[in-house]
Parts: sequence; structure tokens; C-alpha cells
Amino acid sequence: MQVRISTSWKPVLQEEFGKDYFENLARFVKSEYRACRCYPPGNEIFAAFDHCSFEDVKVVILGQDPYHGKDQANGLCFSVHEGISHPPSLINIFKELELDVQKPYPVSGDLTHWADQGVLLLNATLTVREGQAASHQNKGWENFTDRVIEELSKEKKGLVFLLWGGYAKRKGRVIDTSRHLVLTSGHPSPLSANRGYWFGNRHFSQTNDYLLSKGKKPIDW
Repeated sequence: MQVRISTSWKPVLQEEFGKDYFENLARFVKSEYRACRCYPPGNEIFAAFDHCSFEDVKVVILGQDPYHGKDQANGLCFSVHEGISHPPSLINIFKELELDVQKPYPVSGDLTHWADQGVLLLNATLTVREGQAASHQNKGWENFTDRVIEELSKEKKGLVFLLWGGYAKRKGRVIDTSRHLVLTSGHPSPLSANRGYWFGNRHFSQTNDYLLSKGKKPIDW
């Protein structure tokens, strides 16, 4: 089937689009978007890929679901549209950013500028019903995003994978750690962060140190 995704990803993922699970997934997503309000907007479902070409990927951050609140999700994990209040996990990400690289707390929660520098902000599930967390889980998205991670691990070298929380760690088991740097910590959600599993992980500075060691341009977080 034809999927509106950045041309750089089509040779990598084209085989997936023709599989039965993806055909079923596409039918499910279309019916959901017709029947009820879902996020992100249809033209932003593949925004993570549109803003970060396969050739340009340097860092991968794994999320779980898009935000399910009104107008929050923009297709990039942990990111929200311009002008939207920062959700708790994003607040803690920005607080760690302040601590780690002395970056002033950002006004905008839109992380598009990260994606445009080669940070693939990938949710395991790319769509969700409004107000119903996890409503589009186990419909096929996880198979698709598993393949994305596998292809990146296999076809590229010297990537940084940031796995925050148990779900991301499990999903990252397919990553070849002999070819890539994998950094893990607790999730930035208040439940985990307040227990001491998030703050102080220094993932942003460690990422840039590794990129520099590989002759790559660091990320301007």
C-alpha cells in the first residue's frame, strides 16, 4: 500500500507496508480517525520520519504513546505543539537538560528542532484516541516500530539510543550494542523521576560526547 512517509525511509520500510499486519493496522487507523477524535493529526502521524531522514539519524529517543490530550501530540515523542502547556514528563526532560548542559528551560515544548538535527523521536505506537491512553496499542504499530529499530541497528553504525523506562528498555533489546551506544535510565514521568531514577542521568551530554568521538556534529539541545 502507499504510505505518506519521507522518501528516504521508503526503501527501508517498503516491505512492511505490504504485510498483512500493516494492511490491518491501516484499516483500523482510518476507521478510528473517521469515528472519533484521534492524535496526532493525520498529516503528522509520520512526522518523526518526515523531520529526520534515514540518512541523517544520529540519535533515537523511544517513547510509548502519543499524548492523548487536546492538540498536544505532534508526531514526535515527548513533544507538544507550539503554545501547548508542557506535560509532566517533558517538564522533567527540560529540567534534566538544565542540569546536564546548562540549557535554559525552553519556552516551547516543540522538539522539532531536535528532529531536524537527526534525533528520531519515535513513539512505539504512532496514534491514539483522544482521552484514552494506550487505545491504539497492540494493533500493529509495535511491529512496525520494532522493524524501524532493527533496521537502524543493522544498517547504521555509531547511533545513540536513549531508552527511558522499562517499556523502552524492553523494546530496545534488538539493538546491537557493539555497533551503537545505548543509554538507559528511569522514565522522566514524575512517578519515576521523584524516586531518583531520572535526574542526573546526563544523557544529553553523554550523547554529544559520543557523537563527537565519532566525528559527528553534536546536538544543539
